[in-house]
Amino acid sequence: MADNEFGYTAWGMDWVRLAEPLRQTRPDPLLPRARSIARNNGVQATVEGRIVRAAIHRGGQASVTHLEVAPLPRSTITTISEIIPDTTVLTDEMHRALVSASISPAPNPAGTDCSCSARTARCVHVLAVYYDMARRVDENPRLTLEIQGYFQAAQEDSIVPVESPRWTSINGLDPADYFDRWMPEPNRSPTP
Repeated sequence: MADNEFGYTAWGMDWVRLAEPLRQTRPDPLLPRARSIARNNGVQATVEGRIVRAAIHRGGQASVTHLEVAPLPRSTITTISEIIPDTTVLTDEMHRALVSASISPAPNPAGTDCSCSARTARCVHVLAVYYDMARRVDENPRLTLEIQGYFQAAQEDSIVPVESPRWTSINGLDPADYFDRWMPEPNRSPTP
């Protein structure tokens, strides 16, 4: 596996599997172009918490890609800290130990968005971000745990991480509560 350009560690291969899932039954024509973009440094990505924002330049076109990774559940964080007490250097053996304990350290995308005209969750730009992240994780495996909120949650004392909802359902709003706050009190005139 040392000959692989992307995913030569078990940690990086988890990111490659996002682009090349094992359940895929036919070749994806976008994968060679996505690998080429990542290989030729066409992805300028920044990681902020659980979000990867990338500007991707290919030829005369530019796209902005947004990838959000789901946080690790608290029980998974606890199990990882028991199996790997020191996460300073993560090895393939540590990855295998997690997998054998039925813990998947693979990232789970919570959402993707791209400014390109493809309007799919698997456009060439999103795939290029997966490959770029695989290369980054190959160089620093701690990044795969960091982007899933492992180190932030390990420092917090709360048992269950509180996730704020991204959207409020229209059915979850009560019009009486909304209008009572914003409507002035009616003028009451004294009765003679």
